[in-house]
Amino acid sequence: MHSSPGRRAEVTASADVRRLPLGEVTLEFAGGSVVGNRYPANFDVLHVDPALPFAAVVDGMGAGEGSRRAGTTAMGTLVAQVRAAWPAVDARRLRAAVAHVQSAVRAAGAQLAELTGCTLTALLVEPDGGQGWLVQLGDSRAYRLRDGLLELLTVDHTAAWLGVLHGWYPVGSPAADRARYQLTRYAGHPDEPEVDLLAVSLRPGDVWLLCTDGVSDQVDYHLMRELLAAPRPEEAVRDLLHGTLEAGGDDNATAVVVRVHATAPR
Repeated sequence: MHSSPGRRAEVTASADVRRLPLGEVTLEFAGGSVVGNRYPANFDVLHVDPALPFAAVVDGMGAGEGSRRAGTTAMGTLVAQVRAAWPAVDARRLRAAVAHVQSAVRAAGAQLAELTGCTLTALLVEPDGGQGWLVQLGDSRAYRLRDGLLELLTVDHTAAWLGVLHGWYPVGSPAADRARYQLTRYAGHPDEPEVDLLAVSLRPGDVWLLCTDGVSDQVDYHLMRELLAAPRPEEAVRDLLHGTLEAGGDDNATAVVVRVHATAPR
């Protein structure tokens, strides 16, 4: 894919492809981010861990200092908590880690007269590769491509999601569009809402995508499925990000792609 002239096509944050054997499976990670055309800076934060089977994306709310602080604080705190607990991985520890994130983001914005909050979506795989955990606050997403079927595994914590689910307004209506920006859960929320945790299996052939709404809102389902079928995760990331620019580049866009392979016998 090629972006239109004048658009910020360069990847502003990226991670080298990482290959990590974990028991019977081997994971390949790649990630990247683009600013797009709407904002002067990137308020998304990307992490692909250099040593652990762990990746996360964060999307700051708004385009000010509160957004920047929330994103960097949330990601830094989560990474520190995961590394401190490793190799122990379970629901109790992950909930405790996100509680630390909530407290840290609220403290970071305590002296700001603006919203300080962000989304958070992460994938952490247990040391033996037998199970992974999805961590979710907000409307960044996790998808899985398995046997040709692309599924959204997370729920958007927005008024729009609730409204469409319960029939308050039609999909694509102006009311639903406005409600997309009303997050019911996020890091930094004054009520410290509970994080969603989902235990997932990892099978050879799976492709996982973590992304901010700059990707999911601009790359449609069929194109996303096609691009995730690329043989190399870095290729999928590149084409997804260029896809957001081709669609207008109306938001910062960040993606992490994880491919699962069978570990070759020694």
